[in-house]
Amino acid sequence: MIGNLKPLEIVLIVLVILLLFGAKKLPDMARSLGKSARILKSEAKQMKKDGDDGETGTGTGASADSQQAPRTIQAAPGDVASSRPVTEPANQKQQNQSS
Repeated sequence: MIGNLKPLEIVLIVLVILLLFGAKKLPDMARSLGKSARILKSEAKQMKKDGDDGETGTGTGASADSQQAPRTIQAAPGDVASSRPVTEPANQKQQNQSS
């Protein structure tokens, strides 16, 4: 369907979007969409990595998790204001016990 659009139709769609959202909000919307996509991609990679670790069957999964530093999801490179630590139930229990 997108391949069937003519250049004039694309220009009209862009103009309608500009009129609806305004030029000031578009960069913010694009930035948030990029952050969301980046977070989704990193979480999908982490889930795949966690799934691969669980399938090895070595039995050392709990000890390996306790030795690792807590993961941090960073929304954008260099943007420390929006980064947040990932709280995992296993790490949280260990931190409470050691405190």
